[in-house]
Amino acid sequence: MPIKRYGTVQTGAGGKTLPFARAVEADGWLYVSGQVAMEDGEIIDGNIIAQTHKTIANVLEILEEAGYGVEDVVRVGVWLDDPRDFWTFNKIYQEYFGEHPPARACVQSSMMVDCKVEIDCVAYKKKDA
Repeated sequence: MPIKRYGTVQTGAGGKTLPFARAVEADGWLYVSGQVAMEDGEIIDGNIIAQTHKTIANVLEILEEAGYGVEDVVRVGVWLDDPRDFWTFNKIYQEYFGEHPPARACVQSSMMVDCKVEIDCVAYKKKDA
C-alpha cells in the first residue's frame, strides 16, 4: 500500500511554510503531526480551555479528512506548557475521547510557538485489500 500524505503545503505563524505533512497514512495507520491552536496560520488568543478545544478540533479535522474517527485513535501525545493546566485539559479531553479512550502520554514542555498545548496522535483503521 502506498504512503499518502495530507496537508504537505501548509503555513504556520508569520506565513512560514512548514516542512512536514499534517498527517501521513501507511497500511491503515495514520500518524497525525503535532497540532496546536492555530487558525489561519496564527495561534488563537485564549486560555487553556479555548486552546484545547481548538487544538483537538484541528486534530479531528485531519482525522476526518483522512477518513478516520475518534474511535480509530490508538495513541495520543500531549504537551502542556503549564502543568497547572493538567486537570482543566483532562476535563476537555474527556469530552472528546471519553467513550473511546486511547493510550496517552502527557508531559510538560516548553513550546516552539506561543501556545499552551500541542497534541499528536496515531490512528488505525483496517483498510480493504
